[in-house]
Amino acid sequence: MPDIQSLPLPWLAALFIASALLIAFFGSKMAAIADVLADRTGLGEALIGAVLLGAGTSISGIVTSITTAASGAPELAVSNAMGGIAAQTMFLALADIFYRKVNLEHAGASTVNLGQATVLIILSVLPIMAYAAPQIAFFGVHPVSPIMIAVYLIGLHNAHSIRQEPMWQPKETPGLRVEADDIESDPRSTPLLASLFAGLVLIVGACGWVVGESGLALSGELGISQGVVGALGTAIVTSLPELVTTIAAVRRGALQLAIGGIIGGNMFDALFVSASDIAYRDGSIYHAIGERTLFWMALVCLMTGILLLGLLRREKQGPGGIGWESVILLALWLGAAVLQVALG
Repeated sequence: MPDIQSLPLPWLAALFIASALLIAFFGSKMAAIADVLADRTGLGEALIGAVLLGAGTSISGIVTSITTAASGAPELAVSNAMGGIAAQTMFLALADIFYRKVNLEHAGASTVNLGQATVLIILSVLPIMAYAAPQIAFFGVHPVSPIMIAVYLIGLHNAHSIRQEPMWQPKETPGLRVEADDIESDPRSTPLLASLFAGLVLIVGACGWVVGESGLALSGELGISQGVVGALGTAIVTSLPELVTTIAAVRRGALQLAIGGIIGGNMFDALFVSASDIAYRDGSIYHAIGERTLFWMALVCLMTGILLLGLLRREKQGPGGIGWESVILLALWLGAAVLQVALG
């Protein structure tokens, strides 16, 4: 395995940029495949978006967090996870701009996405509680880490139950975009599509490892804190598939897939922290991070809460043809980014 961190600065920057481009390119191929698989499996856009598209496009991020945690960089590992969730939530606001008919959260209403967003808030709060709790670790792993994995699995089961036996439905309006099954839209067989998707996951995952190693080296070479590199560097790069696939899904009219892919991907991204805790061998990772990473944890809770309110309110039109929640999400993320850069 090559020692990326020993490369000269120009090579590190080139690797980082090249990996970002590859992640964006191959990640963009996932949305169309996931949309077809959603129809063929009968699981629906919101659930497939949460499980297949969300987890698949997040593979580069989890590889980045695990490898950097194993290298003894807890700030970079956790800030990469939380910064990625914040960035991907902001991506929904960007996608709202590309859907001009009505507010995206109005048109893509789904009870599954509401349930997933609620679980995401729980997953975002648990690391904060672990940070504030006494330092406890069993074999170097904090008890909150397996609890988060259990909450994620329960959340997926809950989402499936909501889809199978919904107790209420969003009010039908002219702007509501329901799922449209189009099984024959792709002539390729389901096994072939699944294999192609798996291959894309492997490629994006390998690029995620390069991003993590080069990002850690760039942090040291440029004298930038690991928290800033993680939240605004590796997090954005490894989140590029979510941005590309979300906009692609919106353009295809698969709105519930777009929203479910972001929220479900964010749920999966929250598990980066658990995986990083396991990979980090110097005790609980929750007590090895600083206040900057805690700031991003709190920001994720705030942004997800605002998104959830937007999904419940279902405003038809807002400023510039997007919802007020999208405006607030963009302002929060940009404000947080400026603040973190200013602090250095």
